[in-house]
Amino acid sequence: MGTALVVKLAVLLLSWMRCSTLSLAASEFTRKDFPEDFVFGAGTSAFQYEGAWAEDGKTASIWDTFTHEGWTGGNADVASNGYHKYKDDIKLMNDIGLEGYRLSISWPRLLPSGRRPVNAKGVEYYNNVIDELVKYGIQPHLTMHHLDVPQVLQDEYGGWLSPKVIDDFKELADVCFEEFGDRVSYWTTINEPNINTLASFDYGFFPPRRCSPPYGVNCTGGNSTVEPYIVMHNSLLAHSAVVELYRTKYQAVQKGKIGINVYTLWFKPLTNSSEDAMATQRALDFVYGWIFNPLLFGDYPEAMKKSAGSKIPSFTKSQSLQVKGSYDFIGINYYFALFVANDPTVYETGLRDASEDMFAKFTAYKDVTPVKRILPPNNITNDFESFQEMLLYIKNNYGNPPIYIQENGYGLGVVDTMNDVGRISYLGGFIGSILDAIRNGSDLRGYFVWAFVDVYELLSVYTARFGLYHVNFDSNELERAPKLSAHWYKNFLKHGSSIVIANVAEQSAATYASQ
Repeated sequence: MGTALVVKLAVLLLSWMRCSTLSLAASEFTRKDFPEDFVFGAGTSAFQYEGAWAEDGKTASIWDTFTHEGWTGGNADVASNGYHKYKDDIKLMNDIGLEGYRLSISWPRLLPSGRRPVNAKGVEYYNNVIDELVKYGIQPHLTMHHLDVPQVLQDEYGGWLSPKVIDDFKELADVCFEEFGDRVSYWTTINEPNINTLASFDYGFFPPRRCSPPYGVNCTGGNSTVEPYIVMHNSLLAHSAVVELYRTKYQAVQKGKIGINVYTLWFKPLTNSSEDAMATQRALDFVYGWIFNPLLFGDYPEAMKKSAGSKIPSFTKSQSLQVKGSYDFIGINYYFALFVANDPTVYETGLRDASEDMFAKFTAYKDVTPVKRILPPNNITNDFESFQEMLLYIKNNYGNPPIYIQENGYGLGVVDTMNDVGRISYLGGFIGSILDAIRNGSDLRGYFVWAFVDVYELLSVYTARFGLYHVNFDSNELERAPKLSAHWYKNFLKHGSSIVIANVAEQSAATYASQ
């Protein structure tokens, strides 16, 4: 693609962002305003929720090892104790009116050696959870991989860094389809491979902490310039192999749907310059296009291939055909937006990590100096317009795929988590924005609050509280208590109450659902 054309496209992107006239959120609505088959739910993940880290045959995941080494200042050995409290939690789900529950499989619980033989206790646990959900009429939406690579596979061949992981992940999926597919109709292969690849193999924030100076921190070895591309490539090949398995062996009988999850955030030019507009488009190509382009077109974006060069693997013809179209839906996790600035300090020759290949810097606030890393803001804002622009961008650029918002939530500190008015404001505005997007033609199928209960929040341990239900982590009983947002969500889902968005033009708070 010629430089002049790239500039024109970037300027068009900037112009489109300036001229966007999206409404910020439907001002008043009820559950009945959404399609009847739209699903409202909430979610957790196995590592963050289950606990029982070494019970009933489960072996360690790389996150177990990471936390036991002290890198986070806490661990998920018990977490929310979902392994023992799932029945009570599912009763709460029924009480609140959840229509769907997003959960994940613990790979080392189901397959302790990373591959067969199957752990019968692991199968029993997930069968019990799924059966309990079905009993209450709650749809199970199951993710097969959410962070927890078995440590044995990491030790054996480097986990996602090796193409050997493809066959082992396919075996995990085969067990899942075989054991649970008669009751599970919605499958997600991998959670957030795009951002986890950077966090684990470029920045070194997440295990296995493979990175290289000066780009990463606390690196155990690795190469930040190359390994993120290899890991993402293996993730896409593993995903597409699992989709092919499902379609050829199971889907005709089980009649389910399968997709992948993408971590999304919206990018906005920091200034009106064409340079920042071009940097914004590069960021979109790297974060979105890294997954969307192969799924739709069978190859990576041209901007990525040009910038990364020989560092980014190539798809063979057969791989391209397998990856292209390997989804029935796309899962999206969304929390915030960032401003993007061109980074003139990155030279076009010389050593660069995967982040620097974007030639961009990021900041959540216009008055804060941009940095080279994609990092969350210190304070979450109710920026509903950016969320709608993200959905419109996907609709216009990636064929309007069926989408489930699989994570969206608001984290509070430990103090005053029960009277969570801020969470009500945040969730209400995003739900209203989804309704607007549906009315504008986006093919949105569901929305899952993160999280149903307070869970172990990775690097934040237990200081960030995203749950609709409070968990008393200071008690051995880990008692649950509904926050104000749980009552609000229940009123919306079960009692037909309205969500009213106050002062929409200023993106201000969503009021409580009518009592």
